[in-house]
Amino acid sequence: MAEITMYELPGCPYCAKVRRKLDELDLEYDVIEVPRSHDERTEVKEVSGQTGVPVIVDEEHGVDGMAESDDIVAYLEETYA
Repeated sequence: MAEITMYELPGCPYCAKVRRKLDELDLEYDVIEVPRSHDERTEVKEVSGQTGVPVIVDEEHGVDGMAESDDIVAYLEETYA
C-alpha cells in the first residue's frame, strides 16, 4: 500500500492535474474514486471535511485530507521534488 492516497472523480480536470504531478514525481499512490453525487461522498468527507475532489492523504508526512489542486501540487513539489 502506498503512503499517498488520492480521492478523485474520473474526468475531473483538477484531479488530472494532481495525478500528472504525482506521476511526474514518480510517486507511488493509491486512488479512491468517489461517487458522482456529493451526497454519497462520505469517505472523502470523513477524511477532509468536505466533498470536493481532489483530496490527498500523505501518511508519511502527516497530511490528512488536503484539498485544492493548486495547494496539493505545491505541497508535492515542496515535499518530493
